[in-house]
Amino acid sequence: MISANDLTPAELAALLHFHVEAGAEWLLEEEAVDRFAEFEVMKATRQGARAVQPRVEVAPPATPPAVQAERRQAAQPTASAMPPRNAPAIPDEQAIEQARFAAESARSLSELKTALEAFNGCNLKNSARSTIFASGTAEGRIMVIGPMPSADDDREGTPFAGRTGQLLDKMLAAIGLQRDGILLTNIIPWRPPGNRAPSAPEIEICRPFIERQIALAEPKALLLLGNFTARHFFESNETIHGLRGQWREVTISGRPISAIASLHPQELLTAPINKRLAWNDLLMFKSRFDAELSV
Repeated sequence: MISANDLTPAELAALLHFHVEAGAEWLLEEEAVDRFAEFEVMKATRQGARAVQPRVEVAPPATPPAVQAERRQAAQPTASAMPPRNAPAIPDEQAIEQARFAAESARSLSELKTALEAFNGCNLKNSARSTIFASGTAEGRIMVIGPMPSADDDREGTPFAGRTGQLLDKMLAAIGLQRDGILLTNIIPWRPPGNRAPSAPEIEICRPFIERQIALAEPKALLLLGNFTARHFFESNETIHGLRGQWREVTISGRPISAIASLHPQELLTAPINKRLAWNDLLMFKSRFDAELSV
């Protein structure tokens, strides 16, 4: 044990402050005190006092009838004070049909954005701060699609924000592309709480909106980033390492579109050694979209 004599004044003051914060109310006394025995004596004294004192019943004063009526009326909750009831949940099948109708009714990307922002059939919207829609331009005829918004996306209201977006900008610049010259978007427009994976019903509710984005943008080539995105469009259970680097065709609204999958920038931040794989995918993508856009 360290003696108080071995402590500096500053150390001693800090130690005393610690004990006060911990709830200590007294210091050590000259002689040991049995606090448990003191407590038993105090308890016995209180019990004896209660046994000796007679119990006197005192009737409360009578309350006038008018006052009683006012109290009863005040105790009843008014309609405005009643807690609001939760809106009835929309069945998944009905929500999917509503999403299809809203998406197919849009005749432009701006109309689709308005329809998506007004759509309330997906529970993910209730916990998200922002509705993330495509950014950039469709005139480049190139779409880069990710899985779902990150915390940075949700905070800034745009796809591929934060460090992930900065790395993506560098990747695109390496093959001669700029963010404002292509279209960037996500499959899921709302960030799931805690970055969890979206459920199957949530994916199906969001599907009409991403497919309508692609149909309206009419891209010549798709760059699909991440495991979730590749599985969604290629309808496969393989991992991104089994799906990346291979050109495939995806059909959207009856129109085939060339697509290639690669690693998501977040995966490259986690495992930088995979950047060489992503670079090979980007070179393949550049070669194909150069040929597609030249037609």
